[in-house]
Amino acid sequence: MAEIWQRRAWAEVDLDAIAWNAGVLRAVASPAAVCAVVKADGYGHGAVPVAAAALAGGATSLAVALVEEGVVLREAGLRSPILLLSEPAAEAMGEVVARDLVPTVYTQAGVDAIRRAAARASRRVDVEVKVDTGMHRVGADLDKARELVEQVVQAPELRYAGLWTHLAVADEPAHRFTGEQLSRFDALRSSLEAAGLPAPARFHAANSAGAIAHASSRYDIVRCGISLYGYLPSAAIPPELVEVAGGGPLRPALTWKTQVSLVRELAAGERTSYGRAYALKDRADIATVPVGYADGVPRGLFGSGGELLVGGRRRPVAGTVTMDQLLVDCGPDSGVKPGDEVVLIGSQGTETVTAQEWADRLGTISYEILCRIGPRLPRRHVRGGAGPL
Repeated sequence: MAEIWQRRAWAEVDLDAIAWNAGVLRAVASPAAVCAVVKADGYGHGAVPVAAAALAGGATSLAVALVEEGVVLREAGLRSPILLLSEPAAEAMGEVVARDLVPTVYTQAGVDAIRRAAARASRRVDVEVKVDTGMHRVGADLDKARELVEQVVQAPELRYAGLWTHLAVADEPAHRFTGEQLSRFDALRSSLEAAGLPAPARFHAANSAGAIAHASSRYDIVRCGISLYGYLPSAAIPPELVEVAGGGPLRPALTWKTQVSLVRELAAGERTSYGRAYALKDRADIATVPVGYADGVPRGLFGSGGELLVGGRRRPVAGTVTMDQLLVDCGPDSGVKPGDEVVLIGSQGTETVTAQEWADRLGTISYEILCRIGPRLPRRHVRGGAGPL
């Protein structure tokens, strides 16, 4: 706690909201299970406490992007299955086996590398095969998938645990390409079965958007990232799809708070911050807030009309966001003083600013806003906002 208050800026993460969202998604996707995606330090929320809360809320497995991320979870004592969403480098496969992580493979080199690592450890390792059905990022080509699956099935060191793909436009529910991807995936499954290959323990394709908006994509599990943290994947997905099936809305889990560090009254016509781009039309109290783009506040928030909450009211960002600080126009005779709470993302009084609002202003997505919140901002994990854990 001392570190948080010395900094006078922190992110509160409501673990009850994470657990709630996991339960809602479980209801939406049922009977499919939920895999909680906690890569990128839990989308900036703190991977270890988020993973534990998601499992408590109904998720049955976890997923990360990097071997290092899986190691962090294992060292924290989490024993649930952890899927690596990309094929690890050959030199990392020994750690994959040692940490009981589930690697994704989609190349011959990847299969060979995990076989060698498993043989050295005298262990049989669960492996999942990813196929490219049209996103063209990573995954085995469809015409090569059968050969790759055969090699996994025939390898005595490996256990064929999963076959999966990733959806490119599931966040656009009306887009026909999701159906095309699923048709390709289903055709591959049928061809593998016709070839006499055993079915793996699980098939999966759905990300958050698939889980919510495309029932045919749910298969055995759904991999939920952004929705676990309380945000819909896009504005094209109506909240009602979640609320009707899941018994309630998703709850954003993160609130970004800080405190006013200085208040200065400036006369009409004065200009503020780098470039002196913000001109006061009237006399106003200008509050200095001790966070900046090094903490993850987008520098473009000023030019896009960004607002923060001070004293229960929306206040405009008053000039260029700097590395460690920004300025807020509180208007004349505001009564704002050093030490007053400032909310960048979250609620204060009856007003709310969301990561999605920032994303809409900046022409990006909520994922980026949350993931860019920097490591020097302490995370304070709470239950229902009642206090720190």
